[in-house]
Amino acid sequence: MAETGKRDDPYQQFNFLVEIDGIARAGFMECSGLTTDNDMIDYREGADKAMNVRKLSGLRKYTNVVLKRGYTQDKSLWEWRKTNINGKVQRRSADVILLDEDRKEVLRWRIHEAWISKWDSGPFNAKTNDVVVETAELVHEGLELV
Repeated sequence: MAETGKRDDPYQQFNFLVEIDGIARAGFMECSGLTTDNDMIDYREGADKAMNVRKLSGLRKYTNVVLKRGYTQDKSLWEWRKTNINGKVQRRSADVILLDEDRKEVLRWRIHEAWISKWDSGPFNAKTNDVVVETAELVHEGLELV
């Protein structure tokens, strides 16, 4: 709880970093998919005279994390994807770090056993002055707020 008279403003979404295997990567413009979900199982015991259905927790699921950044000379995401294309899935850990206005870490999401399932470059369009965007979609086996 905030002290009396002290504001507790929410953090702004543009101020974040992405680390892969503990190394900060070139500035990402967008990160989405930090989502966890559970299947729900309906269960009813045969001896339950009230015929009530219980709601049980089923399998945990994690949404793919999508990272987008302006294209630079850094080819690390492509090289990581290339290992998967060549038949060797290379799993890594990744962290998404939310920063405050002073660029100090305030929250960290840890992504476990991630690998790039989809990589996209572009589009290219001579009619605009937008930057070229590189997109990597990470599948993973766990997400936690640490």
